[in-house]
Amino acid sequence: MIKTTMKIDGMMCGMCEAHVCDAIRRAVPSAKKVSASRSKKGASFLSESAVDADNLKAAINATGYICLGIELSPYEKKGLFGWK
Repeated sequence: MIKTTMKIDGMMCGMCEAHVCDAIRRAVPSAKKVSASRSKKGASFLSESAVDADNLKAAINATGYICLGIELSPYEKKGLFGWK
């Protein structure tokens, strides 16, 4: 699994977070655990494979928010209480 984390500027309310999540789901239909946070100024999601960063950035920018950066990192699911 790959965890994609984005820095996004312009979110002001819960509706903004929902718009960003919808844009991510449209750009990456296989995205799981999609979340956005206006207080953290970012969004993240999980996917089976790496995503096209340019396509994702364009999808976010098309909604009126500004994607400042995208970071991809390996994600390993943790077991009960964080043990493997």
